[in-house]
Amino acid sequence: MARSKTKHLSYITVPSRVIHSLSSSPIDPSLLVTPPKKSPRPAHRLLKKPKLYFLLLLLLGAVILATTKIGLGRAPTFPVPCGGGSGGPASQPASTEAASAASLPLGGEFWEQPEGYGYRPCLEFGEEYRRGSEAVGKDRRRYLMVVVSGGMNQQRNQIVDAVVIARILGAALVVPILQVNVIWGDESEFADIFDLEHFKRVLADDVRVVNSLPSTHIMSRPVEEKRTPLHVSPRWIRSRYLRRLNKEGVLLLRGLDSRLSKDLPTDLQKLRCKVAFQALRFSAPIQELGDKLAARMGSKGPYLALHLRMEKDVWVRTGCLPGLSREYDEIIHEERKLRPELLTARSNMTYRDRKLAGLCPLNAVEVTRLLKALGAPRNARIYWAGGVPFGGPAALSPLASEFPYLYNKENLSLPGELEAFAEKASLLAAIDYIVCERSDVFMPSHGGNMGHMIQGHRAFGGHRKFVTPNKRQMLPYFLDSSLSESEFNRIVKELHQGSLGQPDTRKLGRDVTAYPVPECMCNSTDTRLVI
Repeated sequence: MARSKTKHLSYITVPSRVIHSLSSSPIDPSLLVTPPKKSPRPAHRLLKKPKLYFLLLLLLGAVILATTKIGLGRAPTFPVPCGGGSGGPASQPASTEAASAASLPLGGEFWEQPEGYGYRPCLEFGEEYRRGSEAVGKDRRRYLMVVVSGGMNQQRNQIVDAVVIARILGAALVVPILQVNVIWGDESEFADIFDLEHFKRVLADDVRVVNSLPSTHIMSRPVEEKRTPLHVSPRWIRSRYLRRLNKEGVLLLRGLDSRLSKDLPTDLQKLRCKVAFQALRFSAPIQELGDKLAARMGSKGPYLALHLRMEKDVWVRTGCLPGLSREYDEIIHEERKLRPELLTARSNMTYRDRKLAGLCPLNAVEVTRLLKALGAPRNARIYWAGGVPFGGPAALSPLASEFPYLYNKENLSLPGELEAFAEKASLLAAIDYIVCERSDVFMPSHGGNMGHMIQGHRAFGGHRKFVTPNKRQMLPYFLDSSLSESEFNRIVKELHQGSLGQPDTRKLGRDVTAYPVPECMCNSTDTRLVI
């Protein structure tokens, strides 16, 4: 019978990380060509000597058996490109820096996540709150209108408090109006940034959200409060507005930044978390692009995200200096003289005093030294968010020289992907937020609304690593030139052992959206959290 010509293929399993690393590296065309088979030598001479032929077969079998025994129980080894394995330089060809980013460390102390002590989101409301929820949707008399201002993250905080105030007053919330930003001229509306239908649906049991005033209230003269005092309580809000709201039907509030107390009853704190972490989801176009950029950053392994505050107006407002050169420092000095009202730090403090008090943003040199001290590997992929640094690309050169795989949304996006968001600062800030929130490690160079919100968001999502620069304690060591690099790194690393995103109980006066433990998170174990 004729022998079948069907070829039987054999398969071996190869780890996916090897496939990924190979697929991202240029392939030598010669590897795709099957080498020609050599013609076998005639064996008629051996066949003439059967004893010799039989002896050779025995030796060959012994060699094969020995090799098989040695190989059993040991996984096959593969050359790992770009210095990722233990084989060393001899196991790989010399290549460019771009190729060396193909394999990033999958572990390492820098990428380790903090202990979460079993904390998880807990947004179960009390019985009294649930009874009050039965009236939501039934009342058609009271409506709250709010105008929120500032950048996207500042507006986000005010929207959170607007929902809570509506709940306190038992009023329906008209979709918040976003004031046109005077600095960037961004005219984006709520639905341009956030998913409005999702917002309504998630809050359906807490506050009724409507697109606009009903026809019965359009001609009403709203009760308007242009300047609510700072940190007011629910009792103050009811005594101030409820009677007039019942009479007129519409209350208009402006500028809610820090107007509502940070220390509210537990159920209202839970509502804050529900709005911030569940209801305020970004609109589909923003979410889609943000997810794409985050996936690109994470395609080679873990990545770090930085929020850098190095814009010109930041240096002016904080009373600090960029430290690029005497010329740039003088520009900031002159700008501050022309507009002293912009200074938000204490005006009686010198620049050095502000710096040592931890009131200044870290510049690129300081960010770089901090990352190196914390053990960030040189081939770490870094996404940086923020406005254009004062001084241009030169302001980031100390960071880029030590960490060459530095990206932002402009150089990470494909041609045309950012066109729909051009000249819309709030939408671009939302994209930055998504990529930063999704990172394996996040670190801000200065405090602010975005940093605080991401801090809480990452805590609520499982206490993912968030590095809080301990500026007040570490900066004296930055100025001490007598320290060796190893000693400096040891000291700075020790100073940050408790500043890596571990659960931190909220203290009075702090935002629950930055510190969701214990009002919005709980654990089912007996583990005691030591702060």
